[in-house]
Amino acid sequence: MQNREEHLKYVQDSGLVFFAGPLLSEKDIMVGSLIILNVTNRSEAKEWSKNDPYNRAGLFKNIKIIKFKHLI
Repeated sequence: MQNREEHLKYVQDSGLVFFAGPLLSEKDIMVGSLIILNVTNRSEAKEWSKNDPYNRAGLFKNIKIIKFKHLI
């Protein structure tokens, strides 16, 4: 996949990714991505997303940022 190495390096080196991975259909076909960031506010998440190499290359159809509270 184009930009994969740059994207993975960004994810690993940013220090903000709690966990990440592909979303799969029932037939194990990739249908999206889930990235949980450890940030203090929405603007940090938007900035991280804006700079993701996949996003800069236009590979994401849409991005949804949802606040999450880690309990366990």
